[in-house]
Amino acid sequence: MTQLLSLSVNDLITAAPSASCDADLARGPWDFDLAPGYGPGASELDVIPEPVTRPGQLPTVYQRMSDDELHARIRTAKEKLGSDLVILGHFYQRDEVVQYADFVGDSFQLANAALTRPEANTIVFCGVHFMAETADILARPDQHVILPNLAAGCSMADMADEDSVEAAWEDLMELYADEAGPDGLGADGLASVIPVTYMNSSAALKAFCGRHGGIVCTSSNAATVLEWAFARGKRVLFFPDQHLGRNTAKAMGVPLEQMPMWNPRKPLGGNTETELQDAKVILWHGFCSVHKRFNVAQIEQARAQYPGCKVIVHPECPMPVVDAADAAGSTDAIRKFVAAAQPGDVIAIGTEVNLVNRLARENPDKTIFCLDPVICPCSTMYRIHPGYLAWTLDGLVEGEIRNQIVVADDVAVHAKVALERMLAALPR
Repeated sequence: MTQLLSLSVNDLITAAPSASCDADLARGPWDFDLAPGYGPGASELDVIPEPVTRPGQLPTVYQRMSDDELHARIRTAKEKLGSDLVILGHFYQRDEVVQYADFVGDSFQLANAALTRPEANTIVFCGVHFMAETADILARPDQHVILPNLAAGCSMADMADEDSVEAAWEDLMELYADEAGPDGLGADGLASVIPVTYMNSSAALKAFCGRHGGIVCTSSNAATVLEWAFARGKRVLFFPDQHLGRNTAKAMGVPLEQMPMWNPRKPLGGNTETELQDAKVILWHGFCSVHKRFNVAQIEQARAQYPGCKVIVHPECPMPVVDAADAAGSTDAIRKFVAAAQPGDVIAIGTEVNLVNRLARENPDKTIFCLDPVICPCSTMYRIHPGYLAWTLDGLVEGEIRNQIVVADDVAVHAKVALERMLAALPR
């Protein structure tokens, strides 16, 4: 385990491709835009659902530009566009991109940040597809949302598709039919089940929650959201990330035996009727490939190498990892944990390496390192490269909107209901 300081993750991979989880990470993302799959990185082996829509490649002229020329173009375009433009950057973006963001944060923070710049005609979201969809849903009708690389999806979000969730919902409604009266509520005034989708999901699933009395959550406010849901329903159907759902509910006192897993490929999700009747949280069979890489052995090694070190991990990590850590929290919570630490502290972090690397550089008085000794960034976050940002910004200067994300009105109207409930559920 080594502390990362002056070099960016991209620089580290370029200098030693074999030290990363895939040497192809050193290549330009455009080399993979026409290939099936999520690209090199943590999600490389995840199966992408069919049919796969490919957006086309970045124009060759941008592929061949030097880093200096790309950065000069970005700076020039930003200056010309002024307040008409706002760039949002997720914590997991590479340093070469996030340096241009007007706001940097986690999903919850960026959803709010987009609302604070109503004068901007265009929102460029340096993140992944579901984030840009959310920005479009919350934006003014005359605002445009751009995703620099349309291949920047999310394998976790793809693990829960609308058809599978609708089918699961029908099964559950049939199973719980005797609990509900004509108004859909039981004698106790509670619904049989409330749908909760993690931010890392499609606009269609957010709309599903909006239609069925549900809500969206982020890793920042998941506990607040579950409290909201339990005040309205006997159970929660939580998708797509099983680990965030399990870790959050467990911390709230929900027994593991009341958290069955729903596998969409099996009848009743692979559960008995009794298990589903007794359930409090029904967990979807989904996960984050970045956070699945972390394990208890890595924590034990960190503590052996640095006795007294503090370990904090993201709640998308498997339960044994969260249980073994000193703390767990969203990306913003991790940032605050590091800021509150004392000079000389040693902190091992279990989350995406771009954020860990940045925290190490910003806190040179502390020893900060990623629990995973292999450099393996999020495959889809890494698809956003300065070349794509320069191309989309140049388009705006020329009066052309490239890679616009538009959520259909009939989807957006219901998704916005669930998102506004999320925004009102403030993190603890």
